[in-house]
Amino acid sequence: MTSKVDEALSYEQARDELIEVVRRLEAGGTTLEESLALWERGEELARVCRRWLEGARARLDAALAEGEGDGEEDAE
Repeated sequence: MTSKVDEALSYEQARDELIEVVRRLEAGGTTLEESLALWERGEELARVCRRWLEGARARLDAALAEGEGDGEEDAE
């Protein structure tokens, strides 16, 4: 479950933190417990990013549908 703090993150903030989490995991040198915590945080951040992107896609689809509807009225 995503926390209220995560919900307040902008797409860019979540993406940048996710990049840092991935960098730390790829670098290695962390304990198993630290790696698991980083992985879990990365999953949370990925969900935040996915919600932002899904919302953006919905807005684009709505704008495109509205634009198509406007075009039909002009053609009549």
